[in-house]
Amino acid sequence: MEKSEALSGGEAEAFAALGDWTRMLLVARLATAMQEGELCSIEELSGFVRQQGVKLTRQAVTKHLRRLERGRLVRGERHGRERLYELDSEGIDAMRTYLEMVSAHWERALGRLKDFVEGQ
Repeated sequence: MEKSEALSGGEAEAFAALGDWTRMLLVARLATAMQEGELCSIEELSGFVRQQGVKLTRQAVTKHLRRLERGRLVRGERHGRERLYELDSEGIDAMRTYLEMVSAHWERALGRLKDFVEGQ
């Protein structure tokens, strides 16, 4: 990869945040909610992870959501007395852009390898 294509740090934080099964469950639920035009409360997200067999307190789910917020994967907003969460489309797009860049890099590298092997 070229120097301008280096990992910025934000993407690394996002990928690190996805390194936990519970956080991946939360992102999956929020993705479904986004498709339905909904936001999710901590109570709803806590219930969802419990349905998936993960025994966590509401406080633990909140900590996971904060970690996902630091990775720019989700964002929470106050609505009255509760905080509602949704996917952060800008953060998701940044990850997608990075993955496309890495994919293009490997496509070029594999193309060069193919050219070398076939030229032998």
